[in-house]
Amino acid sequence: MPLIDIQLIEGVFTPEQKKTMIEKVTVAMVAIEGEAMRHVTWVRVQETGSGEWAIGGKPLTAAAVKAMAAAR
Repeated sequence: MPLIDIQLIEGVFTPEQKKTMIEKVTVAMVAIEGEAMRHVTWVRVQETGSGEWAIGGKPLTAAAVKAMAAAR
């Protein structure tokens, strides 16, 4: 029974985006393990508060992530 954790910064993704992540990750895993395992494939979204996640010693905020995404 696989358990897939998705770690996110709180406030970056909408509930609909998180729902889509869960669905697509499940589909990808079932493609590998087989359809019979769908009902025991768990996906868990865990959110860390904005500014409580750091890269290179610098806190990363939801606003900074949204700005990076908008710059694309």
